[in-house]
Amino acid sequence: MNKTRIEAFSDGVLAIIITIMVLEFKLPEGATFESLRPLLPIFLSYVLSFIYMGVIETITII
Repeated sequence: MNKTRIEAFSDGVLAIIITIMVLEFKLPEGATFESLRPLLPIFLSYVLSFIYMGVIETITII
């Protein structure tokens, strides 16, 4: 299989995974920064998962 096809496939899979992860976000109850505090662990886990998937994809392509 051509390397560019594998890269395009892995990019598509990564985009779908990120989209599914974003759908799990819930809206905060209020409109203040204090209402965002309970969502901070969820947001941080999203950021770490995004970084992890980026690293794995970079290693896989190389």
